Amino acid sequence: MSEIKIKRYGNEHTLELRQKENLKYLIFPRIEELGMVDHMFSTRLGGVSKGVYSECNLSYTRGDDKEAVDENYRLISDALGHGKKLDDFVCTFQTHTTNVKVITEKDRGKGPKIQRDYTDIDGLITNVPGIILATFHADCPPIYFIDPVKRAIGLSHSGWKGTKGKIAQKTIEKMIENYGTDPTDLICAIGPSICGPCYEIGEDVAKEFSSAFTKEEMSKHQILVPYPNDKYRLYLWNAIKLTLLQSGVKKENIIVTDICTRCNPELLFSHRIHGEKRGNLCAFLSIKE
Repeated sequence: MSEIKIKRYGNEHTLELRQKENLKYLIFPRIEELGMVDHMFSTRLGGVSKGVYSECNLSYTRGDDKEAVDENYRLISDALGHGKKLDDFVCTFQTHTTNVKVITEKDRGKGPKIQRDYTDIDGLITNVPGIILATFHADCPPIYFIDPVKRAIGLSHSGWKGTKGKIAQKTIEKMIENYGTDPTDLICAIGPSICGPCYEIGEDVAKEFSSAFTKEEMSKHQILVPYPNDKYRLYLWNAIKLTLLQSGVKKENIIVTDICTRCNPELLFSHRIHGEKRGNLCAFLSIKE
């Protein structure tokens, strides 16, 4: 693998860069060690997309050639150990909601292979081995949920609206309701996304966001930090971590990314850097068969 310089956040090395043929992707070693799931977070490197989508765009809605996106999914599937199949993926239909869908065998392939028959879904949960859950990203955090006791998983897209609406809590509640998950058993990971120092917001977003957390919580956990000229820095990772803790997840079972999308534009797509002319990254999670 050619040397790729990754700018990391903090001192904890939580993510590792891997390669299968030309495809480069990120994994959490702590999740891999569980032995229960296949997972990854894609990078923009090693696919077949061209131009502003280069190289591994995983979105069908940004103007890229469908054949190129299909091939990128086949490369991802192969790296996950599923062969070059499109049939196993199930994708969100993200609109910054806190809606979480239960995925069953009948949903297999919805996304790359079959037209999705749902909208406004930002989180997915399943207990079906072999189905690959997929969420789309270009600065917003993914959250991985793994229940090694009930053998169930969840994957959610948590931008500022989803974080404010506590999609992490709603995903856990959905897993409790459907699989009998005990939150203390969960292993959760917050994936690559924009870091607090990079995420500048205005007073309008700050006011909306501050309705979800108390002033004491925001101060103690460094969630919303004032800056000059009515600007703020929003630390989504800290807000999500607090929500996971409040939902019963053990502190030692929460893994937080050390890689920011905006800090690494050569490796990852970032909406703040690349704007609308870009591809999308994906988080993937599957129960081993």
